[in-house]
Amino acid sequence: MARRSEIDEYLSAQLQTASFKDYGPNGLQIEGRDEVRRLVSGVTASRALIDAAIDAQADAVLVHHGLFWRGHEGRITGWLKQRVARLLGHDISLYAYHLPLDAHAEFGNNAQLGARLGITADARFGEQSLGFIGTLTVPSTVADLAARCARLSGRPTTAIDGDGRALVRVAWCSGGAQSYFESAIAAGADVFITGEISEPQAHLARETGTAFLAIGHHASERYGVQALGAHLATVFGIEHLHIEIDNPA
Repeated sequence: MARRSEIDEYLSAQLQTASFKDYGPNGLQIEGRDEVRRLVSGVTASRALIDAAIDAQADAVLVHHGLFWRGHEGRITGWLKQRVARLLGHDISLYAYHLPLDAHAEFGNNAQLGARLGITADARFGEQSLGFIGTLTVPSTVADLAARCARLSGRPTTAIDGDGRALVRVAWCSGGAQSYFESAIAAGADVFITGEISEPQAHLARETGTAFLAIGHHASERYGVQALGAHLATVFGIEHLHIEIDNPA
């Protein structure tokens, strides 16, 4: 058993939340019961995840995408009211960590994604150093790396070929980090992997020679919160259950 406040303080220090300029509050977003014995983790604090946590008799929920974001007008109505009401009604705490979870060198989305793709970062790039870059031990083709990503994500990879070079230096940043593509090119990447692609990136890949792979926003961010939840279970001696809520995005 752990205290709600102990987990909050531990995660704030572990993830260095004060170091990040983010799109919403990191840390405890909904205050539930004081004692935490069972923790559920998931990518997004959706109603489906919250309902699954209630069914699992969770005391707290740990997510990457929380409930409150910059520009939110402050009204708790509609879908937001339904999510908040479920958490408060069952006295369940909600912890949410956005950019700090992307960036963490061990439990972060990027570190965990790289590990599953067999790439170890040796440098960072981009705003707030969120992007990772490393070297493949065996050079790859775009098709082979895209197939590896598709097996991992469970969905087709959108692949934009570059100039046909062997892929050695791989840059990646989970989620909707397509705007990091130019920084990845400047950092010397042969290919950039992220969750989403927008219209400009296809042209940039063709014109610069650096390939671009989009593997799905949700799919690229499954693993950090799982690793962090498992770590908390070990540190605090609590139960941890990761619940996957399918999302095609």
